[in-house]
Order: sequence, then structure tokens, then C-alpha cells
Amino acid sequence: MNFIKPTRRSIFFDTHATGCHMPSKRASPDPTTLAEGFVDWFRKHGRDYPWRRTRDPYAILVSEVMLQQTQIPTVLDRGYYTRWLEQFPDWQTLAKADENSVLKAWEGLGYYRRARNLQKLAQVILTEHGGTFPEDHAVILDLPGVGPYTAGAVASFAFGQAKPIVDGNVARVLSRIFNDPTPIDSPQGRDLLWKRATELVQATHDPRALNSALMELGQTHCRTGRPDCEACPVRTQCRATEPEALPVKGSRPTLTDVTERVVFVRTASGILLEQETGSRRTGLWKLPALPEPFHDQPPPVLMRSNYGITRYKVTLWVHEAPSGHSAWPESHQIIPHAELAALPMPSPYRRALNALLKEREEGSLAL
Repeated sequence: MNFIKPTRRSIFFDTHATGCHMPSKRASPDPTTLAEGFVDWFRKHGRDYPWRRTRDPYAILVSEVMLQQTQIPTVLDRGYYTRWLEQFPDWQTLAKADENSVLKAWEGLGYYRRARNLQKLAQVILTEHGGTFPEDHAVILDLPGVGPYTAGAVASFAFGQAKPIVDGNVARVLSRIFNDPTPIDSPQGRDLLWKRATELVQATHDPRALNSALMELGQTHCRTGRPDCEACPVRTQCRATEPEALPVKGSRPTLTDVTERVVFVRTASGILLEQETGSRRTGLWKLPALPEPFHDQPPPVLMRSNYGITRYKVTLWVHEAPSGHSAWPESHQIIPHAELAALPMPSPYRRALNALLKEREEGSLAL
């Protein structure tokens, strides 16, 4: 790709940086030439995902919400996206669905607030927009649970609008192309990334392909760790001298160790479960917390497991039922075995419950 010197001043600046393949000093990349390189590469090599075969804002929005903090193989290979669209094919179906069925369909993806916001959004589309998703970017931004990235994604992928997107992949690509050490999680870094993404998407006649290319390049060639610079479609314009060191992030918070103690109570009628009321997992079911008076001398341990959530590293201890304790709160219910599978339950508790039930059935409970 031939380099074209820009004819106007833009935010694509760094007069002292050098390219990782061409160490001589070079001027700022031209947004149009750079955008053309991305679009041409994507049209030839872009992957075939189901949400790329549609312009339906509902199907696109579902994919974007699922892919927040969840990798593509999880969403596709484990069937979440396909099952969701089969169960909730449109705004109307989702808006009127029982919340338990919505949470159950989301089970295993985590961050259940995403599912609730998606249903709330569907209800707003029905009540305030006549069942039609708005095309105006500002109106999209006002929808519940929609931020700048999601608004830009739907506007560009569904409606072909020149609206930018910046996620982790895009941030990595742009930081390396411009050899920019500004921390991407700082106010200055975020502002610069969005400005550069805006200038790029406005320099192309195919915003949908441009935004897809930025994300996909970050997933493939411009990946974390050691990037595949030789296969990069815009390598002649990339000015990263040490791409492995970019992007730069501010100091990350350390993980906090948390101990969680729950109990396994099985009766002839079923399993005792607790319905959560906190902001993170409201409405989901879990193994009941071990009552506080028993923490100093807890009952025997049935199993132990570990899981992570946001900034916490949790050790989950499952205990036998406390001897003689029967005064459980109203949020606790005996759930018949036949109904367990249909209840929405966070993955750590589902795995623990399934393991305990299996061991009971096999008659060899490991202590």
C-alpha cells in the first residue's frame, strides 16, 4: 500500500515515532488511505459470523451485548446466540418474556445485568418506539443499557452510519498504529482513541466494514502479546517500534481473596435453594449461605471450588447442613429435583450442585 501524505492537519500525530517495519521517520498516516486498507482486507478475509449476515438491529444488538466481556467462541460454539434468537426472536417476544426464562437463557454468560438491560430495552422499544428500533444515534444512546460502543456498533452495523466504536481490540490496534503510549484507560487516552476512531470511520464509504475490520484485526493479527505484523494489512503505515508493549494501561487493581460458605440441604422433597436479592444476581438461585453463627465452627465440608468475578478470587466451600438448624428465611425454598434444571443459577453454584447430586446418585460422596 502506498503511503499518501495528508493534506490537512488531523489528530493522527506523532512526528517522532518510527514504524516497526520501516524505521525511518514518516509523516502522519492519511485516514482515508488507512481506512481503505482496513476495508479492503476485511472484504477479502473477514470471518463469517451470523450477526454479520443481517442488518436487523435486534440480532446485532443481542450479539453486541453477549460479546461484552464474553469471547466469541463461548457465544457461538456453546450455542448461546442461536438459542437466544430461537427463544426470543424479536423485541416483542423478549419484552413479554418471563424474567426467569430470560435469566435461564443467559445462564453461563455471567454479568446477568446485561440480560435484564436487554429485556428492559426491548420493553422500551415496544412502549416508546412502536416496536421499531430508532436509527438516530442520539436516541440510541438514550436507550437503557446502551453506551457509546453499543450505540456505535448498532448504528454502523445495522444502519451503515459513520459512527465510531472503541473496544479492547480497537484500542490495541490504534495504539500500535500510532505508537501511542498514552494509557488507554486514562481520560486522555480514551478521548484520543474515540477521536481517532471517529476520523477513520468518517473517511470511508463503508463504516460497517471499517468497524468490523478494526475489531477483527485486533482479534487476529494485532492480538495481545506478540502480534503478527508481517500479515498486517496496514503494516506499511504502522509506526509501532515495540508493538508487544502496547497498549499501555494504568495500574490494575489487585485481586481480592474472598471466602464464600454455602450449604447443601437435601430433603425427600428436593434441594434447599436461596433466591438472591443483590444488585448483581437478583432473581437467580444459589446454594444457601451458611448461617453466620456457624462460621466459627462450620459443619463438615462436602466440596471446595474456585471462581473469579470482577476483582475477586472466590473460594467456594460447600458444607453439610448445620445440625438442628431449620429456621431458613422466606427467600429460601425447597425446589423439587424436576424443577432444578429450569431455574436460572450462576455457573459456580450450578457446577457445585450438579457435582454433589451426581456423587449422591453414585453413592460415593467425596468428603
